[in-house]
Amino acid sequence: MLEAAVLMDPIGGIQPAKDTTFAMLLAGQRRGHRLWVFTLAELWVRDSRAWGRLWPVEVWDRATDYYRLGAPVHRPLAELDLVLMRKDPPVDLDFLLACHLLDHAGTWVVNDPRSLREANEKLFALHFPEFLPEHLISRDMAALRAFLGEHEEIVVKPLNARGGEGVFYLRLGDPNIGSILETVTQWGRHPVMAQRYLPAIREGDKRILLVDGEPIATAMLRVPAADDFRGNLVAGAQPQAADLNARERAICARLGPVLRERGLLFVGLDVIGGYLTEINVTSPTGAREIQRFSGIDAADLLWQRLEQGA
Repeated sequence: MLEAAVLMDPIGGIQPAKDTTFAMLLAGQRRGHRLWVFTLAELWVRDSRAWGRLWPVEVWDRATDYYRLGAPVHRPLAELDLVLMRKDPPVDLDFLLACHLLDHAGTWVVNDPRSLREANEKLFALHFPEFLPEHLISRDMAALRAFLGEHEEIVVKPLNARGGEGVFYLRLGDPNIGSILETVTQWGRHPVMAQRYLPAIREGDKRILLVDGEPIATAMLRVPAADDFRGNLVAGAQPQAADLNARERAICARLGPVLRERGLLFVGLDVIGGYLTEINVTSPTGAREIQRFSGIDAADLLWQRLEQGA
């Protein structure tokens, strides 16, 4: 039996039917592990040791009344076998500081906090340019306009958001271009990622989950709503089961060893029309949908790996 604490958003505010962190709690409990939960506000360091205000938790796979917390205790994280870092983005200052505090956990942290700081979910993909669409990262609005002029249709996205927040589709000649670029760059204060628009998004944005660098057998295709271009479930995209093709398996084979070396044990890749668009390392989702489609439990596969030790 492992004793594990899950650092997450408040459990009372999640959607259990869709939440991958909740799937991890269910799988860990089913496998007989002792589980605790806590939030960023309940993490601190004293005398170079990380502590948490930990709540013992029981979970049930149902829509309401799905968890019960016991009385909290203050414990050094080093007394645990592992900590699962599953705080949702945005990757803001609080998130990054929590990763620094977790450097002092004195136990195994998954995903590795140093790699969480280094592997920005938009920018980490730049290490694998052979799989990327044409792209530009800049805060220079003239350069972004020139990139749009070159490709005629682009997508621009902030570098620290999630779930399609702040993502815009731009078409050459749109009178809103100036306003959108001012908004997304905050008048040139923040760089953004611009990518050539991929028409294959109409067929869906494929989420591929990897456990310890190995892709699970079934992926999730997120098909945008008719009145939206974003392949995000929170933006109205609909999930479908999907297989991996040869190109996607090649992407996984290239990335897998790098993810494993960096201690990124649970990762979600986003692929559109054979192009890698994001590498999600903070709290990737999709496990619940994939389990409903195929019966494959990515959360259980993760626990099987965790039981092997660091």
